[in-house]
Amino acid sequence: MTALAPDDITALDACALSDAIHARRISCREVMQANLARIHRLNPTYNALVSLRPDDELLAEAEACDAELARGKSGQGSRGWMHGLPQAIKDLAHAEGLPTTLGSPLMTDFIAKEDGLMTARMKAAGAIVIGKTNVPEFGLGSHTFNEVFGATRNAYDPAKSAGGSSGGAAVALALRLLPVADGSDFMGSLRNPAAWNNGFGFRPSQGRVPLWPAVDVWINQLVTEGPMARSVRDVARLLQTQAGWSPDTPLSIADSADWAGAEGQFDLKSQRIGWLGDLDGYLAMEPGILDACTQGLQRLEGLGCAVAPARLGMPPARVWDAWLVWRRVLVASRIAPFFLQAANRPRIKPEAVWEFDQAQGCTANQFLAASVARTQFHQSMLKLFEQHDFLALPAAQVWPFDIGERWPRQIAGRAMDTYHRWMEVVIYATFAGLPCISVPTGFNAAGLPMGLQLIGKPQDDAGVLRLATAYEQAIGDWLAVQPPLQG
Repeated sequence: MTALAPDDITALDACALSDAIHARRISCREVMQANLARIHRLNPTYNALVSLRPDDELLAEAEACDAELARGKSGQGSRGWMHGLPQAIKDLAHAEGLPTTLGSPLMTDFIAKEDGLMTARMKAAGAIVIGKTNVPEFGLGSHTFNEVFGATRNAYDPAKSAGGSSGGAAVALALRLLPVADGSDFMGSLRNPAAWNNGFGFRPSQGRVPLWPAVDVWINQLVTEGPMARSVRDVARLLQTQAGWSPDTPLSIADSADWAGAEGQFDLKSQRIGWLGDLDGYLAMEPGILDACTQGLQRLEGLGCAVAPARLGMPPARVWDAWLVWRRVLVASRIAPFFLQAANRPRIKPEAVWEFDQAQGCTANQFLAASVARTQFHQSMLKLFEQHDFLALPAAQVWPFDIGERWPRQIAGRAMDTYHRWMEVVIYATFAGLPCISVPTGFNAAGLPMGLQLIGKPQDDAGVLRLATAYEQAIGDWLAVQPPLQG
């Protein structure tokens, strides 16, 4: 084995780490030791990882992975590309033998009896599950705090929010506690925390990554699981592991995409990017965000892309009203079991109670009317793609805010009328079921990161990854900025 310092090991991205393990330049035990040492040093300050398994169990599993490689020949002892890589599962998904708390004090005693589908696929590829990543209660709100584990702190400023709901995952990546991370995205939950921690968060096309177990597999089609990483190559590799049709989820996508093509040649000079900005002033934006995104778009122009202003094609207020109906119904149905006992209500976060109460009395006709509006919105997005190959939007409307604040009450002097109105910029890819990646787009004067959403055509996940791969080559200066560690 080649001697590497622990921090050199954790600095490797997931693909590089996988190559080193399979070439026997580094052992799985050394990888686990390096990650655990860094976790024990930094996680008490940032609180990204929760429900961690004992070190001795994890080291024993890593040694078993080494033994399998030693017995195999020409890579035949490998379980897959994630062989021996430490992985923590978002605490909204199941990992056998670990708590699935959902960030709720009502769920602290729940231990998963089996893996969720995404967890099972990553384990089958060789990942060693070391624990969970922290989330907001029930995954609601893009600010990772709860009464079970507390708040996750931003990697670039521990006094600020990490975003959410995959906030623990994003911070664990930025701090090099994990080589790659999983998450899920309903209202920007992979994209917003990636933006606030200088990483890549990818929301796949709806159906690309099957979500199972699930109470409903027909209507609840706004949330999807997906990958987050420090490089686009890692995003593509993990997506390949997570994706694929499942008989349990009949609306999942059966055909495969050209994942390898995400790393291949891409004719940037033929790509037309429509910049939606703040939707002609409709979206409130904190100062500096549009400027930061413009800098990212200029990097794309420098690569040969054509960037031009674009307009949504449907009144955004009508999109928001339809979105509210869909979100209320889907969120309320998911958390309804927790309201069956009246004694539970005071133990549920006010924002979740509000979501549940707002959905009561919604009629089938109202929901169908919102579905009609959603259909019209989808058609308007398709028309945009007749003129543009990709669409671009900021990944957030505010910079990371103080960790003690529940949610931004106003943006640039404009009041936010709901606890999630400040996240409105992320609903468009979700509502149309389109693939979307958040990519880094620099920092403000306080050293806080921001991201840019790149949205692709229906089921063109590979195209989005190709564009992001090319963009990544032009932002090395931003990617090189490491968090000023505390701990």
